[in-house]
Amino acid sequence: MLPFRKLILFLVFAALIHSSNAQVYRPNILWIVCEDISPFIGAYGASELKTPSIDRLAKEGIRYTHAYSVSGVCAPSRSAIITGMYPTSIGTQHMRTAGDPKFQPVPSYSAVIPDYVKCFPEILRQSGGYYCTNNFKQDYQFTPPVTVWDENGPAASYRNRRPGQPFFAVYNLAITHESMLFPSKDSLLVDPDKLTVPPIYPDTKTVRSDIARLYTNIQLMDKQVGEILEQLKKDSLYDNTIIFFYSDHGGALPWMKREVLERGTHIPLIIRFPSRFKSQDTISNKLISTIDFAPTVLNMARIQLPSYLQGQPFINFNRNTTYTDRSYVFAARDRMDTEYDRVRMVRDLRFRYCINYQMDKPYYQNIEFRRGIPMMAEILKLKEEGKLGSVPMMWFNKKPKEELYDVEKDPFELQNLANHPLYKEKLLELRGAYEEWITTYGDKSEMSEKEMLQKMWNNQSVAPATATPTVSVTKKGIHIECSTKGASIGYRIVNANNTSSNHIIQSWDFGFQKGSNQNGKSIPAAPVWNIYEKGSSIVVNPGDTLKINAMRIGYSPAVVDVVDGKVVGKE
Repeated sequence: MLPFRKLILFLVFAALIHSSNAQVYRPNILWIVCEDISPFIGAYGASELKTPSIDRLAKEGIRYTHAYSVSGVCAPSRSAIITGMYPTSIGTQHMRTAGDPKFQPVPSYSAVIPDYVKCFPEILRQSGGYYCTNNFKQDYQFTPPVTVWDENGPAASYRNRRPGQPFFAVYNLAITHESMLFPSKDSLLVDPDKLTVPPIYPDTKTVRSDIARLYTNIQLMDKQVGEILEQLKKDSLYDNTIIFFYSDHGGALPWMKREVLERGTHIPLIIRFPSRFKSQDTISNKLISTIDFAPTVLNMARIQLPSYLQGQPFINFNRNTTYTDRSYVFAARDRMDTEYDRVRMVRDLRFRYCINYQMDKPYYQNIEFRRGIPMMAEILKLKEEGKLGSVPMMWFNKKPKEELYDVEKDPFELQNLANHPLYKEKLLELRGAYEEWITTYGDKSEMSEKEMLQKMWNNQSVAPATATPTVSVTKKGIHIECSTKGASIGYRIVNANNTSSNHIIQSWDFGFQKGSNQNGKSIPAAPVWNIYEKGSSIVVNPGDTLKINAMRIGYSPAVVDVVDGKVVGKE
């Protein structure tokens, strides 16, 4: 096998070969994102379930063995992926910022993140000419501006782009989400009696059934992965697209999801490259964080990385820069629905360090949503009856200040080595790495969520508003300005010649796993918002309407209609 560093050199060399006449080669990139699974995949050694589509992708690509999310739960993880910023550094760390009021101890809010931070697909669109689609879950802890995606929705697809336009397409698969473990009459594809029950659970019929349900959902998800890959092949794009498969964070079962332990943050990550980038290497053991996804994709697209990004490319397509492999990955746990906690984690290739800020609380949190899983209700019942085994009971113990685990020897992290003299040097090393991380990036949870929200809203009771854009007419066209620093400005032109178009629903996301499946239905396409380049001129014909939507992330948007150079409507 070629060493991984040689693979990187080969990728760069191949990229240069396929660039001609100073024209930058921008590859198609497609993400397949599943929900809530640790590496319960055949290619990762999970022999109790069958995942042929993902296994084949791994055989043709690179399987990353040490990929980690920055949180053990969805929305903070997704905020990091879309921005390339740690949630604790930008105020997106609490799960979640908006939703059902009964799970919100503070008013629902869209996190006000730093004005210089953008969702990276907007950068792909603006600087790389990419057609960017998301199908269709976002859940970023904030409402994204209209400029982020060319299309977001159940019909969003790379198929709707201009001929020859490079694309970045995201497909979200919901079938493995925690909620899909709630009681179901659907048949199981995996025999509960033939499963191995992890030591952190009691070995009961209910527990076995729920694990079998999870494995069944993963097998169904694998079929959906196969459908997406077949679609690419049908479109003659399979061998011209960089394909990512990954999970947004770790496992869906109790004492997995929401934890910053191995079972809550270790994710499967497989990347398949077009044949021009092929290598004999199929496995990489380097440490990777999901904070690195945004800079990696921008690097693949040959776009200069914004200086604010807190991650780094783990595959380098730029011959002018070099990157050192990570020594550590980091994760955080904060509020989960109504329950507050504060835990921070550092992991190297072998050890995990956790620091707990609320030692008066047990590891377990009484989260109503999770109680919908049958085995969760049973675990609580057995606990009250005094029949829960000693290992499962550890979940209900109070937390020490520090934890240190040898994950290689202790994969379920049951033996805390923080006070063991033989591991003092490792404890000090990882504690130091944590302190350096916090010093470098800060931690918004050093204040209460209420205080953080007050600062975001400038001590007002509602979110700040983006300033109304101003327009000026010149001989070259219309110029747009917005005084709100960091606002993204989108625009589109509406006239009598606009023709409506329909797009076909093809989705594997929520709403298509439960209830009626509308795949194949034709629906009106959402309008595409162009990104306004500062100082540029927009040519608008007499009588046409120029629609403008300006928004800083976390602020309410400002919408303006302009006809014949005059503002005729505001929102």
